[in-house]
Amino acid sequence: MLWWRESPEFEGVICDGAVRSGKTLCMGIGFFCWAMRSFDGRQFALCGKTIGALRRNVLQEVLPVLRGMGLSVRERRGENLLLVSGEGRENRFCLAGGRDESSAALIQGATFAGVLLDEAALMPRSFVEQALARCSVEGAKLWFSCNPEGPGHWFYREWIRKAEERRMLYLHFTMADNPGLSPATRAQYERRYAGAFYRRFVLGEWTSPEGRIYDFYRREVHARPRPGGTAERWCVSVDYGTTNPCSMGLWGKYGEVWYRVEERYYASRETGVQLTDQEYVEMLRRLAGERRIERVVADPSAVSFITALRREGFSVTGAVNDVLSGIRLTAGLLKSGRMVICEGCEDCLREIEDYCWEQGGEGREAPRKENDHAMDDMRYFAATVAGRERGFAAAGLAVERTGR
Repeated sequence: MLWWRESPEFEGVICDGAVRSGKTLCMGIGFFCWAMRSFDGRQFALCGKTIGALRRNVLQEVLPVLRGMGLSVRERRGENLLLVSGEGRENRFCLAGGRDESSAALIQGATFAGVLLDEAALMPRSFVEQALARCSVEGAKLWFSCNPEGPGHWFYREWIRKAEERRMLYLHFTMADNPGLSPATRAQYERRYAGAFYRRFVLGEWTSPEGRIYDFYRREVHARPRPGGTAERWCVSVDYGTTNPCSMGLWGKYGEVWYRVEERYYASRETGVQLTDQEYVEMLRRLAGERRIERVVADPSAVSFITALRREGFSVTGAVNDVLSGIRLTAGLLKSGRMVICEGCEDCLREIEDYCWEQGGEGREAPRKENDHAMDDMRYFAATVAGRERGFAAAGLAVERTGR
């Protein structure tokens, strides 16, 4: 928090590492302390993936601490602005979201005495570089925090590997650096993640996912027979397709576990016949049988299909559709046994064995877009229903926040 006073030769700080390691809170408090001690009447930028994520991840934790330190904080929500004053000084803090390439225009032309970029690796490079270009006040410093991505990511290559060259202080956090995290909670995270997600979110490493996405999954270990008795709740997840396959999964909740007990998978390219929305509705109705379906979780882009389902009386929810955060939640649910694919769901079991990574633009990873339709409907269900339930949501949200 006080690196800027003890090591003034650095032009900024980069904090990366494990989730729940305390880096965001430390960065937030340090940033405001530095700004209020070093400047008066200046303007600063607080940047997140979105302004909503910035409020939730940074301000919700930091502002009560600042007020407890005796600073006055006034928020103009309509202007996305904070006015912070204390000891005869007042500074302005502008809130900005770096969602996509167009976001850079939102801060173009502004002048800042410093900028904090929370989850910098999730922002477009153009937005980050525009924010840095705005820091033209003498004595301005740069503050970055992020969770690791792959080693080919531009931020890792251009900033972390060149930290010394850029005169940046680089600090790496692990879960052990957070004194508020109990050993039991740390152990829970270690059990929950596997493969590349374990190395990134628990160990805090910039590592590439290789091969299978769900590399821990073994059919002979994880697939189970369909449970007996009556499920407490029923849901259906759908990845809608016309030329591409359409995949539907029927999920029943038994105790604390959601089971994929049955599925439908239709590939028009193999049959040579495309189905209408109404025919897909009938397919879903046959899958549901006499069960009371609490809700259908569908790809939010399938507008006509969602409309057809609602017309037939189904309760439909557009799925949370951030791919990477959805995959992380799905992996955690499968590994922890909170979500189970039953024997007989052959299309889902077939796809999970072939679901692989490939490199995307700017060093980002993405799932290979083939044999992924049951994987998509399973991810929709995990991100929208199973991953938000009591007992899993607290741990899941710490990772899911990066995709909001």
